Amino acid sequence: MSAELALLDAKVLTMNPSQPRAQAVAVRNSKILKVGANNEITEFIGENTKVIRLKGKTVLPGFIDTHIHVADFGRFLLWMDLSEARSTEEMRRQLGERLQETPKGKWVVGRGWNENRFAEKRLPTRFDLDAVAPNNPVLFYHQNGQVAVANSKALELSGIDKQMAAPPGGAIDRNAGTGEATGILRETATDLVWKLVPEPTDEEIADAASLGVERIVEAGLTSVHWIATSKVDLTVLQKLLASGGLPLRIYMIVPVNLLDHLTSQQGRSSYEVGTVRIGGVEVYADGFLSSKTAALLEPYSDDQTQAPMLCTREDIAALTVKALEGEFQPVIHAMGDKAIDAALAAIKQAAAHATAKGIRTRIDEAAVMSQTLVKRVKQQAVVVSVQPCVMASEFSVYSAMARLGPERARWLYPLKTLFREGVRVCGGSDCPMEPLNPLLGIQAAVSRQFFHEEELTVDEALRMYTVNAAYASCEEKLKGSIEEGKLADLTVLSKDPHEVPRDEISGIAVEMTLTAGKIVYSR
Repeated sequence: MSAELALLDAKVLTMNPSQPRAQAVAVRNSKILKVGANNEITEFIGENTKVIRLKGKTVLPGFIDTHIHVADFGRFLLWMDLSEARSTEEMRRQLGERLQETPKGKWVVGRGWNENRFAEKRLPTRFDLDAVAPNNPVLFYHQNGQVAVANSKALELSGIDKQMAAPPGGAIDRNAGTGEATGILRETATDLVWKLVPEPTDEEIADAASLGVERIVEAGLTSVHWIATSKVDLTVLQKLLASGGLPLRIYMIVPVNLLDHLTSQQGRSSYEVGTVRIGGVEVYADGFLSSKTAALLEPYSDDQTQAPMLCTREDIAALTVKALEGEFQPVIHAMGDKAIDAALAAIKQAAAHATAKGIRTRIDEAAVMSQTLVKRVKQQAVVVSVQPCVMASEFSVYSAMARLGPERARWLYPLKTLFREGVRVCGGSDCPMEPLNPLLGIQAAVSRQFFHEEELTVDEALRMYTVNAAYASCEEKLKGSIEEGKLADLTVLSKDPHEVPRDEISGIAVEMTLTAGKIVYSR
């Protein structure tokens, strides 16, 4: 029996404890035929076998991102990327270039600027943007997404003037002498302008999402858990499928308000290249730490506020049971310890339904934990999905130490403790809110800024994006490790993440991405 593909002279990190390392892999009929040494694989090389000698490069199971907003990523790709701007002058230059292909009066939206990277070390103002865009409304979001700068045209259209008060939870920066808005809007005040930005058409989003899919496979990802927010996501997904075979696997998780819509549809897709499974339903128990809408058992330390739950315990339990009865995985968004406590109570109440359906329950974005909560997660065999780059941002951008106080911040994303207790922890990006690169997430998990005792080993961090991610969607028998009989979803890296300094892992290049043994990206 000849292989269709043979990868030789590689460093294969299988994530399979019974055979952790190998030198070569053979692929046939979309699956892994053999894993072993070069001489074991050469036995399967025939006349029509494609042979790739990797010269010591590292092969891993295809990375899996368990929390990504693909349609929103597409929207973001329609925006200007300002992440590389190193001055307000450079920001203006980029804007000028975009305006050369933008009709007069059309909105221009961008993201990613950070004044700390600017040569001027100051916030940009509306006057910086007006210099090149007097006739187009412009809205540029900060890297953290909670601050934006708008030009005069955008302020005028939104009615922001000397008299307009900022909405609750927001702020409009003003000139101390004149009272005029500077263009900087904070938190909820950004919505005053954002609500005027026209929504792209479904076709535009689908086209951009197609580009997003290309970026996803370029990042070494072979599977994603697509977190949908509305029916638009389903429409975009249908358009992507209609355009041809998708180069990655999609496990879609939809908001609970679409559950009735889903249960009226036909069954799920099978495992084939480019196929999709709508497998999860998300219930929001609370909001986010970044906006202080995560529900905590005790008030926030810096202002003594306390956010309410978005659902009662009874509602969470009822929705969890309803998802299970429809044979969908319940995915409960719970960031604060109060929300996690309620989610665990709901999952316990629905345990009999989950067991009967053979479906695993999951908490997404579980952030503020405690020893007691960790023990309960373990006892109830709940999968925990986290986004390591969000974890890093909570400390570096959103001042978690001040918001939570040192005692609670100690239990913010206690990844090592969760691993030590045997909890299945999977990793995602939360792209486009955070960078797509799974290697950056791995780097964040192994090199924390605070509480180094919760750092993971490189192997543990890799498990979050491979075997544990596959386990999260009950697909561990199909993918997540390099074993004979599993799908040939593989990622080839320029270097072994174990063998570079921890703060350089994100710089490792993705050399090749293979889905079902087919090369879908090559550097």
